[in-house]
Amino acid sequence: MPTVDDIQSGLAEAVGWRRAFHAHPELGFDERETSRRVAALLASFGIGCASGLAGTGVVGTLRAGNSTRSIGLRAELDALPIEEAPGLGHGSACAGRMHACGHDGHMTMLLGAAAFLARNRRFDGTVHFIFQPAEENLAGGKVMVDEGLFDRFPVDAVYAMHTLPGMPVGDFAVQTGPAMASADMWEATITGRGGHAAHPHLARDPLVAASEIVLALQSVVSRSVPPLESGVLSVTRFQAGDALNVIPGTVRLGGTCRAHRPEVRQRIEDRLRAILAGVCAAHELALDLDFRSPYPPTVNDAGCAAKAVRVATALVGAEHVRLDLPPMMGAEDFAWMLRKRPGCILRIGNGRGERHGAPLHTPEFDFNDDALAYGIAFWASLVEQELAPTGGAA
Repeated sequence: MPTVDDIQSGLAEAVGWRRAFHAHPELGFDERETSRRVAALLASFGIGCASGLAGTGVVGTLRAGNSTRSIGLRAELDALPIEEAPGLGHGSACAGRMHACGHDGHMTMLLGAAAFLARNRRFDGTVHFIFQPAEENLAGGKVMVDEGLFDRFPVDAVYAMHTLPGMPVGDFAVQTGPAMASADMWEATITGRGGHAAHPHLARDPLVAASEIVLALQSVVSRSVPPLESGVLSVTRFQAGDALNVIPGTVRLGGTCRAHRPEVRQRIEDRLRAILAGVCAAHELALDLDFRSPYPPTVNDAGCAAKAVRVATALVGAEHVRLDLPPMMGAEDFAWMLRKRPGCILRIGNGRGERHGAPLHTPEFDFNDDALAYGIAFWASLVEQELAPTGGAA
């Protein structure tokens, strides 16, 4: 299998790709230039590609030998609407947008592996390199699946990799079973009757009810979810009023629910709905609730996780492969791909320090270029293991 040293000859070029992606971030379903650049690079490697799935998605296909076996490898195209902290020579050139979740690095690692595999072709089967749009909040992975991703590009298994700030470069983490939570989004509009702040008895005040709701929701996880289960219910929006002497007629609340198990997820939703409806009814207020479920839990297949562990261990040694990483409360639309095919998402260390150890989705974060060789080598090794020629290493 390839080693990290085998990747070094093309690493400087890969760093250039990554920094170009970082300097020109594009938001979900608007990744037109990013998509064009990915397709052009795949074509330069001699890899055929299809564009347009889910709007800006790109799938590159590489075949070698005669086997009908196939594997999918996925990376994300989109950036986030965050203003980047200054100080990077390759920083975002687009105000209010940045790659704050490592997608620039994920794309580059997958492209680097595509280039390596196209040059060497030491496998027997088909690899589909899946570059999906709109992972952040818009569930572009679901759109790709709904538009026939695995009908057009069949795979036996599908894999993804995500950077992990704070974990040393050269380390990997693989989870078996639940890896990330579901993410449900809710928005409630509570309508009463506004009025003069000096005459509250003539109004039906939605602010009082909304305040009760926020406090009541704090007990949902602590009193309705079993203590050994994990769940989150966060209120992240409370919008009402403009003037200090006016009771507003409408309040808008919103937030997110997270869980790893379907029954916990349903219990949190049920309690949320009951509290909203009950408090509003008690205060004679109208309620309009929009509850959306764009991200199911991300659950790694045990067999695919074991294969990822085997590849990572061969690459960096068992002491650099974490098996004890707990499930995270963040969400991933890769979950929709795992609902259709067995697979696994694993973590790659981004290192420590002001930039590389900064949390994801913050203005200070930057993908660590020192991690690129490890990610490229992992992807190439996984393909060569999973699609080993007949009689090759299993």
